[in-house]
Amino acid sequence: MGSFNGHVLPGTLFLAVGLWRVWSAVARFAADPPSFRVRAWCPLELPTRAPRLLELYVVAGGAFLDMCLELGGGVLAGRGGGVAPESSLIYLEHAGMLLMFFLFGALALLSQKCTRYLPLTDGELCLVAATAFTSEFLLFSYHSGTHMGLEGYYHHLLVILIGLCILTSVLGALLPASFPVDVAAGTLIALQGLWFYQTALTLYGPMLPDGCDRNAKGDQIDCSSRAAEERAEQLANFQLFGAVFLAFVYVLGCYAVAAARYGHPELVTMHGEHVAALECRGVGIGGACAEECVV
Repeated sequence: MGSFNGHVLPGTLFLAVGLWRVWSAVARFAADPPSFRVRAWCPLELPTRAPRLLELYVVAGGAFLDMCLELGGGVLAGRGGGVAPESSLIYLEHAGMLLMFFLFGALALLSQKCTRYLPLTDGELCLVAATAFTSEFLLFSYHSGTHMGLEGYYHHLLVILIGLCILTSVLGALLPASFPVDVAAGTLIALQGLWFYQTALTLYGPMLPDGCDRNAKGDQIDCSSRAAEERAEQLANFQLFGAVFLAFVYVLGCYAVAAARYGHPELVTMHGEHVAALECRGVGIGGACAEECVV
């Protein structure tokens, strides 16, 4: 079983990066829809002295810090009686996954600092990000086999979100001009962060459902009956729906603010064409828009 801090730290990193990527994608699209391109990472363009590569520093630095904490936990868990598979190796598994995210951030930084020797495009970096998410997917898919009951169910929902992150990362490389793909990628990263927080609050914090409790060793969640476990799983589904709703509202809010602030004339044109097409379909082929509908 993990820990509260062990879920909050990666949750904070995923949430911060995901929220930033959603805003950046929406702002870039609203400012210039025709030239929009998917970004594997989003530079910080502010008049302040904040570093342009702040997102990459957060990804690489945060992953490295979390990796060191996991390795330290593995060393402490293996003291005394040697390496115990059920304790110290779990930390090493997590550290291996975090290494992939560190490599993504480091490679992206090197591609910016040493463009002459490592000129990686956004499409290539999207595939590197997909590799990092794949390592996370494999870890939680097989590692979660040791998590039973309610804890396993929360990990199962997390694996679904990670799988969708892999999909959007690959699509970002295949569809470099797709605005929906870029927004979906940022939204799913933010949802991962929210779900890490929700898992921490439920399994290790004050939101443990009625009828379920930690066992005497504190390494597993036990529910008093199958009915209590099913109720807890239904509550987890509701919590995931709530997280998706919050992400949906955030995306809409970002789009509204970006459209009002950076609104490119092409946005109005695209909206007008969309409305005209819908009205045309409503009129039907025999109406005044027949020729336009055929076109």
